[in-house]
Amino acid sequence: MIENKKVEKNKSDREQSDFKNMPEEELVSEVLDRENANSGVEKQEREDAYNAYVKQVTPTYSTPLHMLKAFVVGGGICLVGQMITNFFMNSRGMDQMTAGKWTSLILVLASAILTGLNIYPSLAQFAGAGVLVPITGFANGIASAAMEYKKEGQVFGLGAQIFSIGGPVILYGIFTSWVLGVIYWILKLVGMV
Repeated sequence: MIENKKVEKNKSDREQSDFKNMPEEELVSEVLDRENANSGVEKQEREDAYNAYVKQVTPTYSTPLHMLKAFVVGGGICLVGQMITNFFMNSRGMDQMTAGKWTSLILVLASAILTGLNIYPSLAQFAGAGVLVPITGFANGIASAAMEYKKEGQVFGLGAQIFSIGGPVILYGIFTSWVLGVIYWILKLVGMV
Protein backbone atom coordinates (compact mmCIF):
# COMPACT_ATOMS: atom_id res chain seq x y z
CA MET A 1 0.00 0.00 0.00
CA ILE A 2 2.77 2.42 0.94
CA GLU A 3 4.74 1.33 -2.12
CA ASN A 4 1.73 2.13 -4.34
CA LYS A 5 1.51 5.67 -2.95
CA LYS A 6 5.25 6.20 -3.50
CA VAL A 7 4.98 4.94 -7.08
CA GLU A 8 1.97 7.22 -7.71
CA LYS A 9 3.79 10.20 -6.16
CA ASN A 10 6.92 9.58 -8.25
CA LYS A 11 4.77 9.24 -11.36
CA SER A 12 2.92 12.45 -10.49
CA ASP A 13 6.21 14.33 -9.88
CA ARG A 14 7.62 13.06 -13.17
CA GLU A 15 4.47 14.09 -15.07
CA GLN A 16 4.39 17.47 -13.36
CA SER A 17 7.94 18.13 -14.55
CA ASP A 18 6.84 16.97 -18.02
CA PHE A 19 4.00 19.49 -17.92
CA LYS A 20 6.41 22.34 -17.18
CA ASN A 21 8.09 21.86 -20.56
CA MET A 22 4.89 21.56 -22.62
CA PRO A 23 3.61 24.37 -24.82
CA GLU A 24 0.39 26.11 -23.76
CA GLU A 25 -1.76 24.40 -26.41
CA GLU A 26 -0.70 20.94 -25.27
CA LEU A 27 -1.35 21.82 -21.62
CA VAL A 28 -4.87 22.97 -22.46
CA SER A 29 -5.36 19.76 -24.40
CA GLU A 30 -4.14 17.70 -21.41
CA VAL A 31 -6.54 19.50 -19.08
CA LEU A 32 -9.48 19.00 -21.47
CA ASP A 33 -8.61 15.33 -22.06
CA ARG A 34 -8.84 14.69 -18.33
CA GLU A 35 -12.02 16.76 -17.86
CA ASN A 36 -14.11 13.77 -16.76
CA ALA A 37 -11.38 12.05 -14.77
CA ASN A 38 -12.63 9.21 -12.58
CA SER A 39 -9.56 8.00 -10.72
CA GLY A 40 -7.54 10.00 -8.25
CA VAL A 41 -4.45 9.69 -10.42
CA GLU A 42 -6.22 11.17 -13.46
CA LYS A 43 -7.64 13.98 -11.33
CA GLN A 44 -4.15 14.71 -9.99
CA GLU A 45 -2.70 14.70 -13.51
CA ARG A 46 -5.41 17.12 -14.63
CA GLU A 47 -4.68 19.38 -11.67
CA ASP A 48 -0.92 19.22 -12.37
CA ALA A 49 -1.47 20.08 -16.04
CA TYR A 50 -3.77 22.96 -15.08
CA ASN A 51 -1.29 24.31 -12.50
CA ALA A 52 1.54 24.12 -15.03
CA TYR A 53 -0.61 25.99 -17.57
CA VAL A 54 -1.49 28.71 -15.04
CA LYS A 55 2.17 29.08 -14.10
CA GLN A 56 3.13 29.47 -17.79
CA VAL A 57 0.55 32.12 -18.64
CA THR A 58 0.73 34.12 -15.40
CA PRO A 59 3.03 37.10 -15.92
CA THR A 60 5.81 37.58 -13.41
CA TYR A 61 6.84 41.03 -12.32
CA SER A 62 8.92 42.83 -9.75
CA THR A 63 6.91 45.18 -7.54
CA PRO A 64 9.87 47.41 -6.63
CA LEU A 65 10.77 47.75 -10.32
CA HIS A 66 7.16 48.66 -11.19
CA MET A 67 7.11 51.21 -8.38
CA LEU A 68 10.37 52.73 -9.61
CA LYS A 69 9.07 52.98 -13.19
CA ALA A 70 5.81 54.59 -12.01
CA PHE A 71 7.71 57.05 -9.82
CA VAL A 72 10.20 58.06 -12.52
CA VAL A 73 7.68 58.40 -15.37
CA GLY A 74 4.95 60.02 -13.22
CA GLY A 75 7.55 62.37 -11.74
CA GLY A 76 8.75 63.15 -15.27
CA ILE A 77 5.21 64.13 -16.29
CA CYS A 78 4.94 66.36 -13.23
CA LEU A 79 8.37 67.86 -14.02
CA VAL A 80 7.25 68.67 -17.56
CA GLY A 81 4.10 70.25 -16.14
CA GLN A 82 6.11 72.37 -13.75
CA MET A 83 8.45 73.43 -16.56
CA ILE A 84 5.46 74.50 -18.68
CA THR A 85 4.02 76.44 -15.73
CA ASN A 86 7.36 78.15 -15.08
CA PHE A 87 7.66 79.03 -18.77
CA PHE A 88 4.26 80.73 -18.80
CA MET A 89 4.91 82.55 -15.52
CA ASN A 90 8.44 83.74 -16.33
CA SER A 91 8.42 84.22 -20.11
CA ARG A 92 4.80 85.19 -20.67
CA GLY A 93 4.18 87.09 -17.43
CA MET A 94 1.11 85.07 -16.42
CA ASP A 95 -0.02 84.65 -12.84
CA GLN A 96 0.14 81.18 -11.30
CA MET A 97 -3.56 80.42 -11.80
CA THR A 98 -3.56 81.28 -15.51
CA ALA A 99 -0.28 79.45 -16.10
CA GLY A 100 -1.73 76.38 -14.35
CA LYS A 101 -4.77 76.43 -16.63
CA TRP A 102 -2.58 76.59 -19.74
CA THR A 103 -0.38 73.80 -18.36
CA SER A 104 -3.40 71.55 -17.81
CA LEU A 105 -4.65 72.31 -21.30
CA ILE A 106 -1.28 71.47 -22.88
CA LEU A 107 -0.84 68.24 -20.87
CA VAL A 108 -4.35 67.04 -21.78
CA LEU A 109 -3.79 67.90 -25.45
CA ALA A 110 -0.41 66.13 -25.49
CA SER A 111 -1.93 63.06 -23.84
CA ALA A 112 -4.78 62.92 -26.36
CA ILE A 113 -2.37 63.27 -29.28
CA LEU A 114 -0.04 60.59 -27.88
CA THR A 115 -3.06 58.31 -27.37
CA GLY A 116 -4.11 58.86 -30.98
CA LEU A 117 -0.59 57.97 -32.13
CA ASN A 118 -0.70 54.82 -29.94
CA ILE A 119 2.33 56.00 -27.94
CA TYR A 120 0.55 56.64 -24.64
CA PRO A 121 -0.78 53.06 -24.24
CA SER A 122 2.76 51.71 -24.66
CA LEU A 123 3.99 54.20 -22.07
CA ALA A 124 1.14 53.17 -19.74
CA GLN A 125 2.06 49.52 -20.14
CA PHE A 126 5.65 50.35 -19.21
CA ALA A 127 5.02 52.77 -16.32
CA GLY A 128 1.61 51.66 -15.02
CA ALA A 129 0.07 54.07 -12.53
CA GLY A 130 2.84 56.58 -13.15
CA VAL A 131 1.05 57.76 -16.30
CA LEU A 132 -2.50 56.84 -15.35
CA VAL A 133 -2.81 58.89 -12.15
CA PRO A 134 -1.99 62.43 -13.39
CA ILE A 135 -4.40 64.47 -15.50
CA THR A 136 -2.81 62.93 -18.59
CA GLY A 137 -4.22 59.54 -17.61
CA PHE A 138 -7.75 60.94 -17.53
CA ALA A 139 -7.27 62.46 -20.98
CA ASN A 140 -5.93 59.13 -22.21
CA GLY A 141 -9.02 57.36 -20.85
CA ILE A 142 -11.38 59.70 -22.68
CA ALA A 143 -9.39 59.68 -25.94
CA SER A 144 -8.94 55.90 -26.00
CA ALA A 145 -12.67 55.34 -25.45
CA ALA A 146 -13.42 57.75 -28.29
CA MET A 147 -11.01 55.93 -30.60
CA GLU A 148 -12.36 52.50 -29.67
CA TYR A 149 -16.01 53.31 -30.33
CA LYS A 150 -15.69 55.70 -33.33
CA LYS A 151 -16.35 52.87 -35.80
CA GLU A 152 -19.84 52.41 -34.29
CA GLY A 153 -20.87 55.87 -35.43
CA GLN A 154 -21.04 59.39 -34.07
CA VAL A 155 -24.12 58.95 -31.87
CA PHE A 156 -24.20 55.35 -30.66
CA GLY A 157 -20.45 54.88 -30.71
CA LEU A 158 -18.57 58.04 -29.94
CA GLY A 159 -21.36 60.00 -28.27
CA ALA A 160 -22.63 57.17 -26.08
CA GLN A 161 -19.31 55.59 -25.10
CA ILE A 162 -16.82 58.45 -24.85
CA PHE A 163 -17.31 58.78 -21.10
CA SER A 164 -17.36 55.05 -20.37
CA ILE A 165 -14.07 55.42 -18.51
CA GLY A 166 -14.21 59.07 -17.54
CA GLY A 167 -17.88 59.11 -16.60
CA PRO A 168 -17.49 57.41 -13.22
CA VAL A 169 -14.63 59.76 -12.37
CA ILE A 170 -16.76 62.78 -13.19
CA LEU A 171 -19.82 61.35 -11.42
CA TYR A 172 -18.07 60.47 -8.18
CA GLY A 173 -16.02 63.66 -8.26
CA ILE A 174 -19.17 65.78 -8.46
CA PHE A 175 -20.98 63.64 -5.87
CA THR A 176 -18.07 63.85 -3.42
CA SER A 177 -17.89 67.61 -3.91
CA TRP A 178 -21.61 67.87 -3.18
CA VAL A 179 -21.32 65.75 0.00
CA LEU A 180 -18.37 67.80 1.25
CA GLY A 181 -20.25 71.01 0.42
CA VAL A 182 -23.27 69.86 2.45
CA ILE A 183 -21.01 68.91 5.37
CA TYR A 184 -19.29 72.30 5.18
CA TRP A 185 -22.67 74.08 5.04
CA ILE A 186 -23.91 72.18 8.11
CA LEU A 187 -20.72 72.91 10.04
CA LYS A 188 -21.06 76.59 9.08
CA LEU A 189 -24.67 76.67 10.33
CA VAL A 190 -23.63 75.12 13.63
CA GLY A 191 -20.80 77.64 13.93
CA MET A 192 -17.91 75.20 13.85
CA VAL A 193 -16.38 76.76 10.73
